Amino acid sequence: MIDLRVMMNINIPNIPFADASFDAILCNHVLERIPDDGKAMRELYRVLKPNGWAILQVHLDNNLAETFEDPQITSESDRIKFYGQKDHVRLYGQDYKNRLEAGFQVQVHDYIQELGTDLAEKYRLVSEDTNTEDVYFCTK
Repeated sequence: MIDLRVMMNINIPNIPFADASFDAILCNHVLERIPDDGKAMRELYRVLKPNGWAILQVHLDNNLAETFEDPQITSESDRIKFYGQKDHVRLYGQDYKNRLEAGFQVQVHDYIQELGTDLAEKYRLVSEDTNTEDVYFCTK
């Protein structure tokens, strides 16, 4: 049996590992919960080894040209209304790739087209609300 318990709880804006510690990073739907996502992205880049890769998925609204965030939105009900979840602090828009490119080289893959709907659902590449979720493949 696989043990799925968390072994470490890491504060992404302050990762307690040396530079170039990881060959690969998977950060799935976390950045939209972090107040300073720019700092978190810089930390992920810092701990990634040269030639390493990261998949950095977020909840994204393709209808938004730019990411929407307002630090005045603090109540759970308002966060649900504006961001879709009570613990989100932003809703990423089409500029998400550009935000990542402040450090990373980014390729966006539409694996639903490549894999087909059944495999995309099996691997949870389909978002509940948009029925699509591109994969943001980042390299150093």
